[in-house]
Amino acid sequence: MFKKILFPTDFSDVSQKAVKYIKQLKGAGAQEVIILHVIDEKELLVLSRVPDQYLQITAQMEKEMAKEMAAIEADMAAEGFRVQLKVKRGKPFTEIMKTAAEEKVSIIVVGSHGRSNIQEILMGSVSENVIRHAKVPLLVISRET
Repeated sequence: MFKKILFPTDFSDVSQKAVKYIKQLKGAGAQEVIILHVIDEKELLVLSRVPDQYLQITAQMEKEMAKEMAAIEADMAAEGFRVQLKVKRGKPFTEIMKTAAEEKVSIIVVGSHGRSNIQEILMGSVSENVIRHAKVPLLVISRET
């Protein structure tokens, strides 16, 4: 039924909770998980205003991101999933929708909230936009789950 899962993650607590639900989809026939992290162009723009620290900060961010993605990949592979890792730069909502269409995913599993409520107020909720515009079924994981 849900053979190919798109799991966009910002490595928030809610995103981490989604992993256990993805594992349960294995019993429903899920075979592949695409783990997607989008580096928000707005964050990069802010960082670029501190040129002397930009390279150091982005290198640290990339190192942490690689570590987080590798951990999720290992966890999913141990459950028997085929795993693809994707990192894109741009607007998270746009890149999630593009990836879902390009990969012809069966379902998107997303956390209900990102890293901070303040970020959502200022920039708009990525999850909310995905919910409103997704062309495939969604599994939305809440903080309280």
